[in-house]
Amino acid sequence: MQKFKIFDRNTRRPNPLPPLKSCDSQFHIFGPTEKYPIRPGAVYHTPEATMAEVRRMHKAIGFERGVIVQNTAYATNSRPLLDALAEAGPNYRGCAVIDESVDDAELERINTAGVGGARFNFNKRLNLVPSEGSFLHALARMEKIGWYAKINATAGDIVEREALLKTLKLNVVIDHLGGLPGPDAGVRREAQRVIKDLLQRGNWWVMLSNGDRRSQIGYPFDDAVAVAQDFIAWAPERMIWGSDWPHPLVTEDMEMKNDGDLVELLYRYAPSDATRQKILVDNPAKLFGFGD
Repeated sequence: MQKFKIFDRNTRRPNPLPPLKSCDSQFHIFGPTEKYPIRPGAVYHTPEATMAEVRRMHKAIGFERGVIVQNTAYATNSRPLLDALAEAGPNYRGCAVIDESVDDAELERINTAGVGGARFNFNKRLNLVPSEGSFLHALARMEKIGWYAKINATAGDIVEREALLKTLKLNVVIDHLGGLPGPDAGVRREAQRVIKDLLQRGNWWVMLSNGDRRSQIGYPFDDAVAVAQDFIAWAPERMIWGSDWPHPLVTEDMEMKNDGDLVELLYRYAPSDATRQKILVDNPAKLFGFGD
């Protein structure tokens, strides 16, 4: 397993602080391998990334809500996710990884524990790509209990699967700006077209995360800002934001971003208070089922 950097513990407070009840719509937790064994073929593992560290980070950046997204190191083993939800309390929700090995009883158990969706990793780098049949079977089961789906994919993956994606009826979140901006201008244009078409269907959402990592030009990430602002213009009521803490796959030659800086990058995407309120509070409350 390749060695990656540890998250920055010196979290800077963003200026200004976000609105009350802001939600970090994606972060991951990890634990010691003796308690939570990682799956064969896992690409990364960050055992220091505990729920206690998340709570400390969220306090620093002024966030009160969050969604714990099952990481690929544990695949369908939901024990780390459910333990974290029990520790986190009512202001947090979960997003699982499921396939045919998760039976109906287990699905109901994790649903009752505060999980409301499942994530599918089409990004081949993570070694967890589902077959089309497995994907569609999982979605049919999820629709019955009112879950949403999350898709982690590159821009090329989105273009390649356009026909399949347009058949989906449940709420679907596209992670990490849909892999955009991306290095290939032709693929970028096609992916933007596909995402715009999907957003017009009313059941598709975009998570405005990892713009700094998707940027092709580096700081101050103007190309990612432009992509995010297009998405916001197309469907401001279905945009959400996630830190993606603890920022997996940051290699030793890369800069580890501070979460306060990432919140301020979101502010560049959404300069108005009204739009930030939607992205950080109103939209995630609707999608994830947070009350007042």
